[in-house]
Amino acid sequence: MRPPTILCLASYEKGHEFLREAKRQGCRVLLLTSHSLKETAKWPVESIDEIFYMPDDKKVWVKQQTINAVSYLARTEQLDRIVPLDDFDLEMAAALREHLRIPGMGETTTRYFRDKLAMRRQAADKGLNIPDFEHVLHHEKVEDFLQRTPAPWVLKPRFMAGTIGIKKVFTRDEFWTIVNKLGDDQSNYVVERYIPGHIFHVDSIVSEREILFAIASRYGRPPMDVSHEGGVFTTRLLEHGTPLEKSLLEKNQLVLSAMGLLRGVSHTEYIQGREDGKIYFLETSARVGGAHIADLIDASTGVNLWAEWAKIEIDGGAGGYKLGAVGKNYGGLLVSLARQEKPDTSSYNDPELVWRMEKKHHVGFVVASPSYERVQYMMDQYLERVREDFLAVAPPREMPTD
Repeated sequence: MRPPTILCLASYEKGHEFLREAKRQGCRVLLLTSHSLKETAKWPVESIDEIFYMPDDKKVWVKQQTINAVSYLARTEQLDRIVPLDDFDLEMAAALREHLRIPGMGETTTRYFRDKLAMRRQAADKGLNIPDFEHVLHHEKVEDFLQRTPAPWVLKPRFMAGTIGIKKVFTRDEFWTIVNKLGDDQSNYVVERYIPGHIFHVDSIVSEREILFAIASRYGRPPMDVSHEGGVFTTRLLEHGTPLEKSLLEKNQLVLSAMGLLRGVSHTEYIQGREDGKIYFLETSARVGGAHIADLIDASTGVNLWAEWAKIEIDGGAGGYKLGAVGKNYGGLLVSLARQEKPDTSSYNDPELVWRMEKKHHVGFVVASPSYERVQYMMDQYLERVREDFLAVAPPREMPTD
């Protein structure tokens, strides 16, 4: 029996551990990536059988051109799985699966994990608690939304990832000025009621619609505020067994069931309203969370989301996938832009520090401990120190970066 062949799509450099695990599992591993990364990306080439490059404009691949290229590849390679390693590759992977009739999530279901309008409509249809929203399409309906929903509002691009391109809008005139400048791009946006409160994320592993692993964490400052105003990005695992953790995990079960995730991983965000205490669904994805959240979870639980995702994809519903032991440590993650090109973090040397970022003009740490209180103390201390020692601020991103 021949080993399975898995084609990974990556318009950005990520998913190294997915590639390594696929090779460890005996797969023939093919990578289709952006030509603009050819000279800079440091892929784990020892785990990749062949790399193919697509012409790209700011990492955007032409759909029909990509379908043609992969169809040509399929003349000599029997492709068993197509896996997108980045949020921006989900639609392309779905289109390729549909065209080549390869198992996996198709274009309709993929919309629920990429399109902020589709996921909100689906959540509303399933009775989930979500902020009021409106598609920026029919102006009379949009105006009605603005009139009946108190400002501020959040204007969100439907197909960006994370906080990229999101704008907080405070007045009706400001809103219409921004929207009118969008021109024909208006229908690619949704407007949503802004709810102040704490933002949480639940990171999950799903196999045959069953959630086998889910862990809840709370961001420090909301990611949108960090992106737009600058500051240090932080997130920490919640204390196990609390009513808040239980509520988030229950909501997460409802969300992933409503969206129809069959197998894979998910990063889903929620907000607890400051005024009413209710938990609202914000958005979900069928990918590993960004900003090194996977490193936080790995350090705290021993579960590497990238590696587990590879195992699930390879198993393909055959019933052979089993999640190993899950550790119960607590952990916290901190990431910041740094004024220095090569920040000296040698004075950060506590035994609980288990991961350290090595990237120009960045500083980042993961701390882990069996003690919830110890993690909280260290995160508070490191947050103040990083602000003093390194913090730099950059303009908010309108487009993704590598």
